Amino acid sequence: MTTLNDLHSISSMFSNTDKMPVLFLGHGSPMNAIEENQFVAGFRTLAKTLPQPNAILCVSAHWFTKGTKVTSMEMPRTIHDFGGFPQALFDVQYPAKGSPELALETQKILDPVMVELDEHWGLDHGAWSVIKHLYPNADVPVIQLSIDYTKSGQYHFELAQKLQALRYKGVLIIGSGNIVHNLRMVDFRNFDKDNYGYDWAIEARETVNNYLLDGNFQPLIDFEKLNKAIQLAVPTPEHYLPLLYTLGLKDKTDEIELFNDKLLAGSLSMTSVKIM
Repeated sequence: MTTLNDLHSISSMFSNTDKMPVLFLGHGSPMNAIEENQFVAGFRTLAKTLPQPNAILCVSAHWFTKGTKVTSMEMPRTIHDFGGFPQALFDVQYPAKGSPELALETQKILDPVMVELDEHWGLDHGAWSVIKHLYPNADVPVIQLSIDYTKSGQYHFELAQKLQALRYKGVLIIGSGNIVHNLRMVDFRNFDKDNYGYDWAIEARETVNNYLLDGNFQPLIDFEKLNKAIQLAVPTPEHYLPLLYTLGLKDKTDEIELFNDKLLAGSLSMTSVKIM
């Protein structure tokens, strides 16, 4: 819950705002950074509905660490954390500023959890490949919060709840991953087939979407206990856990909206969530 102390602690950093939305973005292939497709169009359509943020805090599937870290540099580098793609993708730079002030306040808000101020990471493709479609001018400061791989879904959900005060300071909080994400089973021959998923992927998407729209988050927090379809959809947790950060920030007055809600290449989903 947001407390007066939380709001006071960041009152000198950013102006008070109306409550900001919270997002989970299915980021998919890094090529979405430079390709034109329906999902990129979905991100741009979303951007038109968002109030201008003071800053962005992104929880990306691609910063999976022991312990919790937050980027605190003035100018985060653009990380090309992938291989085998065209040079044009490696040439992309997203020169958004960082926010050492927001990093420090995030560290304070999450106390007593130990959060390390990190000067080395930057913006990985889970962050910049989607944020560049929301804010192509890179004119909004961006920090990243890492995902502690030693912790449970319940831990991550509750950690997110502690960030609630930032929503009232113009901070747009984004989780970036993919709910259905089984790279070993990708059907590359049908990569361009619209809304194509294996039977288990269709079942997993339906299961998760029903829980999301019902506001029944506990089964999603305890995802390791769900059916076999979910186990195939989430063979490793890093792309799923950013969703729990988004859900942890929903309050009783918020509504949930799904977009880009399609399956891809058999074993991936691009389903994205807006909470406002």
